[in-house]
Amino acid sequence: MAVTDIERGAMRRALAVALNGPRGVNPQVGAVILSPGGEILADGWHRGIGTAHAEVDALSKLAADAARGATAVVTLEPCNHTGHTGPCSEALIAAGIARVVYAVADPGEHSAGGAQRLRDAGIDVDARVLEEDAAQLLDSWLTVQRLGRPHVTVKWAQSLDGRAAAADGTSKWITGPAARADVHRRRSQTDAIVAGTGTVLADDPALTARDESGELFGHQPLPVVIGSRAVPDAAALRRHPHSFEQYANPAEALDALARRGVHRVFVEGGPTLASAFLREGLADEVLAYVAPVLLGGDRLAVDDIGVATISQARRLAVASIENLGDDLLVIAHPTGESEN
Repeated sequence: MAVTDIERGAMRRALAVALNGPRGVNPQVGAVILSPGGEILADGWHRGIGTAHAEVDALSKLAADAARGATAVVTLEPCNHTGHTGPCSEALIAAGIARVVYAVADPGEHSAGGAQRLRDAGIDVDARVLEEDAAQLLDSWLTVQRLGRPHVTVKWAQSLDGRAAAADGTSKWITGPAARADVHRRRSQTDAIVAGTGTVLADDPALTARDESGELFGHQPLPVVIGSRAVPDAAALRRHPHSFEQYANPAEALDALARRGVHRVFVEGGPTLASAFLREGLADEVLAYVAPVLLGGDRLAVDDIGVATISQARRLAVASIENLGDDLLVIAHPTGESEN
């Protein structure tokens, strides 16, 4: 059966109501129930872990048997497993739904298979309707499913000759105000900002996201510290809107952050921490802010990343180069290849 304009319109509505749900461990999903004549009977969305999924939320708003013969339009393939709630595929079958239209396939190893279960029950199923729009909505959640951990951006600022600080350790400010404003904007778009204890003790960063007037953005990333040294009682970090979390190493941090629903992590904790993420293959994106100054010395922006010879060099694909005032921003992604 061909997808109708009414069903496409219902999918747009499902995408809109999905945004009512929180972003976290579970995806933001919306659902719309259409009568056999194409009228909207109900809509629903997922309200967070442990609550009814979007399809069940929509069905719960209808009287018994009101969904029989109806079409369910869902932004994500109905799940086919029992977790905190039962399988949505079985709920749709029990409700008498005759047709299901969904946008994005469920990537979960245990939750996928709902579409086939519905087909096996004699329900007509159409997939990939407004798939690109739904994938954009679910982008960060889908990334976590693919990687098995949050997406990691590693950021540093450097001189033209690759130094992060002058010989005496001073580094404020290598880059200009436009570059610093860009950093804060990007911080505000992430779920967590990570620094090492060395940076916390040396620079006393607030780890907040601020606009050009110095006011806090409405969304503040969760502050995270990596390292075993204690954070001083008077540290600026302790005045952050969110209580900071502390972990021993990058892998432990990412594992814990994934469990609490963090999708995107922003690392800017100095050369030691940046190098640790790069060395362990935990960087998905690199932001290098390059200022047209020369510092010399040995305070490099990145130190040991496990490259002993040129054939082991980590290859990056440059995604873009942007002018920010007098500075440049180079955005690159690891290719997973060496020079060999």
